[in-house]
Amino acid sequence: MSLSWIPNAISFLRIVLIVPTLWMIAEGEFGWALALFFIAGFSDGLDGYLAVRFEWQSRLGGLLDPAADKLLITGMFITLAWMGEIPVWLAAVVILRDVVIVAGALAYNYLVKPVPGEPTRISKLNTALQMLFVLFVLSRAGFGWPDKITITLLGAAILVTVVISGFDYVLSWSRRAKAGV
Repeated sequence: MSLSWIPNAISFLRIVLIVPTLWMIAEGEFGWALALFFIAGFSDGLDGYLAVRFEWQSRLGGLLDPAADKLLITGMFITLAWMGEIPVWLAAVVILRDVVIVAGALAYNYLVKPVPGEPTRISKLNTALQMLFVLFVLSRAGFGWPDKITITLLGAAILVTVVISGFDYVLSWSRRAKAGV
């Protein structure tokens, strides 16, 4: 019996964890939200590791994993901004980048050919920084650690990687589309 379904099941579990995590934030239960978000973040690394290590990659997984990430991050940034834990402008920039990426992927998929489900290095760095940022914001809200300057610096790093990775996607997909690749 093949176990190749496990990474996709883990990605699906990450999607399922989004609603209770957001609910805990809205209720001010930052400790529980932190625990659920940590599980979701850990699962992101685990499903990727298993897919690569055991060659369990699939087209579904290539789409489900980034979709789970985008839904989780978007939900977290919207909720944390709504709760006043992060600046609204930062949430807007993060979400705008994801909208541009999803719109670009859909356009590429329908106008050129199926989208390769591989994130760029800068995009992986951006996602890791966003996950760490959310962990730190939840930790600060629930337990008073880390200090505000750490969160501010991490937010600045996210802003830089959001802009760079957004432009990187637009430029690389435009080149691919022009070349018909």
